[in-house]
This record gives sequence, structure tokens and C-alpha cells, in this order.
Amino acid sequence: MSPGHPRLPTDTDDGMLLVISGPSGVGKTTITRAVERSIPGSVFSVSATTRAKTDADVEGVDYHFVDEARFDGMVREGAFLEWAGVFGKRYGTPRAWVEEQLSRGRLVILEIDVEGAKQVKSAMPQAFGVFVLPPSEAELLRRLHSRKREDEALIQKRFAEAQREIGEAQRCGAYDAFIVNDDLDRAIAEAVSTVKAARAARAGRGEKPGV
Repeated sequence: MSPGHPRLPTDTDDGMLLVISGPSGVGKTTITRAVERSIPGSVFSVSATTRAKTDADVEGVDYHFVDEARFDGMVREGAFLEWAGVFGKRYGTPRAWVEEQLSRGRLVILEIDVEGAKQVKSAMPQAFGVFVLPPSEAELLRRLHSRKREDEALIQKRFAEAQREIGEAQRCGAYDAFIVNDDLDRAIAEAVSTVKAARAARAGRGEKPGV
């Protein structure tokens, strides 16, 4: 327990940082939320972003909304575990909140891309990475089409990016487990059991969370 975080009755010593990634259309958000619901003490990390808040957004639940100047300041202060620019907007994972939750024994879940996962693994080598794979490239392309959200050019762009991301995930060393989402219920069960086993093993070895 760090000096700034007095121990609470609910605190435990099995905190673990979990990173879940996967290409668009693979079902990673569904799996991530199922892991969060299935494992007691799980918390989902809320990113800071420079994108505009919509009427549907809730501050502190969907995102922490900050302006460009504040985001720049947080980057300079080293306040992010990872951050990236996406379509002209920036998103980052606040380090202090993650560290506090880990010190309280929580399972802290980040759903981020491969580049973000590499940054997190560098900052916190004991983070546990899970990458969700499609059964095949053909099935991934079919799923992207089935969403009926985008035109063909954008679908093909997302598909090419997915291929690149899968290759990088398999090479980069940021992931400890790869789960194929060929059947959603089976993939969720595998993700939950994999994370529970990793958390129990680390707690049993007395490792400090995240570091």
C-alpha cells in the first residue's frame, strides 16, 4: 500500500493491470465488459480525451474530458501510462488513478490498441495482456461488413489496419494470451479463466501489482 493511499477494509493484495486489445469487429468490447462483470474487484479505466463531450457522454464514466492545453500538460508531467492521437483527437490513460486502484487490489482493465499496450508494458512490465483474434481474416471482413456502419472504402481501410495490428500484436511481446473469438460465450469463458489464473498466480508469488 503506497503512503498516499491509506488501507481500506475492502483492500486486497492481488491487484493486476489487464490490457485487452483486438482489431475492429472482433468483439473485444463485449469480452472486456464480460470480464469486468465476472471478476469481483474489477474496475474499467476511464481515459482522458480532447474530443468534444456529447449529450450522451457522462464525465468520469465515459471519459475525462480535457482541453488540448491540459492534455499537453499531462503529457509533460508524465501523467499518462499511455496516450495516442486518433483522428485528430487524443486519448490517454491516467497513471495515478491506475496505480491507486492497483494498490487497493483491484483488477484494472484497459481496452486499448497495440501501440498503447506496448507503452503500458514498458511502463508496467507486469501488466497482463490479452489480444482477441478473429477465427480467420475472412470472418473478420464478414463481421466488418455485417455492422453496416460504413462504406466499402472505410471497411477495407479498417480491414487492412486489423491485419497490421494482428501482426504487430503477435510480434511485439506485449501480450501474454491470445484468445480466438470463434464463439462468443466460449471466448468470454476463456478470457475470464485466463485472467483469474494469472491473477491468482501473481498473488501467490507475492508480486507487486503492475511493476
